[in-house]
Amino acid sequence: MLVASENFGTATTATRYVLQSVGRPVLASLVWRLIGDGLLSAEERVADVIPEFGANGKAEVTVEQVLLHTAGFPFAPLGFPRMLDRAQRLEAFGRWRLDYAPGSALQFHLTSAAWLLAEIIERRTGRTAGQYLAAEISEPLGLSLQLGVPVEEQASTVAPMVAVDRTSADQDVDPWGPWFLARPEVLAAGEPSHSMVGSATDMALFYQAVAHSGRWDAAVVDDATRIRLSAIPAGDQLYGGSATPVNMGLFVTVSGATGGNWMPTTGSPRTWGHGGAAYQLAFYDPETDVSFALLSNGYPLRGYDYTRSGTAFLTNVANLAADLVP
Repeated sequence: MLVASENFGTATTATRYVLQSVGRPVLASLVWRLIGDGLLSAEERVADVIPEFGANGKAEVTVEQVLLHTAGFPFAPLGFPRMLDRAQRLEAFGRWRLDYAPGSALQFHLTSAAWLLAEIIERRTGRTAGQYLAAEISEPLGLSLQLGVPVEEQASTVAPMVAVDRTSADQDVDPWGPWFLARPEVLAAGEPSHSMVGSATDMALFYQAVAHSGRWDAAVVDDATRIRLSAIPAGDQLYGGSATPVNMGLFVTVSGATGGNWMPTTGSPRTWGHGGAAYQLAFYDPETDVSFALLSNGYPLRGYDYTRSGTAFLTNVANLAADLVP
């Protein structure tokens, strides 16, 4: 049940946004369904599901390590337009090399992990991640979550990304990072980790559905959203690196005692979800049964906002929202 909703500017409750990393829990939930249906185990080796992946020392990488961002290839390349073609994706999987031993470090795998998860979904279901999302989640639950929006549909169904700090017409955005998805053809390609679209209502109700619809095995969800790893994520801040520990479940972040990665500290330690560029956030607290989503199509020119005001904004919103129910 949606208790409260607020829109600003020209947005409505149906306005859909590019979810960026806020969409990761949705992708994760597709994998959890496979686990619940007995089609996949987190302990399986990825190469046993996708044999093409196992080359170059990657044969022992597990599905769990991919879900935890500890698989060892955080910047493995798969760019546009090669990512449009499945055969080229599989070739890329084989070429990827490890930067460090799997399981030895937490470092957010910006796109590589999600591409593997999408291929695992296709291998085990015979459907693409976008098709599986539509048939198993969006359509039966009445949600407008979508992965791979055709170019011709985007203008009328997805809020365009807007620069919030542009002061003159000659200022250009950083073409990489979040702004890469402002290109309609790239958004349509359906990169699974960032290019999912949906409304704030979709995200709030998605979390409620995971908890209450019966479409997920409750024991699997509990296991997937427990803290499996607490570590300081390696890498540059622009790519998820931090001096603050992050608590990881299976492709979701968990509040624990420290919060981290925009998770609130005012709710229960079991709160799970994900933040996303530039001012977006969604989470669920299983103890209070509160789910919350904040989405925006506003971005700074550089794509991310790690200023004091930018980080304080998401932190404060998260803590206020999580504290709504005692």
